[in-house]
Amino acid sequence: MKPEPITPFGRNMMKQILIYSDSLTWGIIPGTRNRLPFEKRWTGVLEHSLALSQQKVRVIEDCLNGRRTVWDDPFKAGRNGLVGLAQRIEVSSPLALVVLMLGTNDFQRAHQNDAWSSAQGVGALVDVVRQAPIEPGMAQPKILVVCPPLIQEPKGDIAAKFLGGDLKCVGMGAAFAEVSKQKGCAFFDAQSVASSSAVDGIHLDEPQHHTLGAALAPVVLGLIGPS
Repeated sequence: MKPEPITPFGRNMMKQILIYSDSLTWGIIPGTRNRLPFEKRWTGVLEHSLALSQQKVRVIEDCLNGRRTVWDDPFKAGRNGLVGLAQRIEVSSPLALVVLMLGTNDFQRAHQNDAWSSAQGVGALVDVVRQAPIEPGMAQPKILVVCPPLIQEPKGDIAAKFLGGDLKCVGMGAAFAEVSKQKGCAFFDAQSVASSSAVDGIHLDEPQHHTLGAALAPVVLGLIGPS
């Protein structure tokens, strides 16, 4: 009997998922500059939930505080999500899935964006993922767009940075869903299960991380399929 050929995601192969996001996923504890441990961040909850479903999955976090979709931070370099994304896909390949959860920082005070603008930024990121120079024979990863929870009234030390963000972000869910449909991507609205923290109006409290990770597990499982 001939041996079964090895494919990137064949039977019993580890599946890799890249999470491309910002401080909401990095795990800033609202009101501080401290970070939740991996097992308490939604990415860790997701990985654990998939493991309980007998999935051999590795969740790779690429989460940079302050990252926008396609805009530069005028005060801090390297926050434009387009820059280097193709190389990150190449570095982590083969990938079964890329999860894009960005948009919150598009509404910082330095930008005059609305929900439509941010959604177009997400669409541009999708295009880069699909055009990334992965090795010949590797499958193009599926893409899941996750719309972050809406900004509430910004509070604390970051209130000035996000002044007006709660008004500019209105309509994110619908705008992100429309772009995802146009691009043929899977979509999940985090606002349907979680909300931004009442402490700072931006980030996720620990219980929200757990809720989001658990809610995304069946969505991700449906996209990557059984091991």
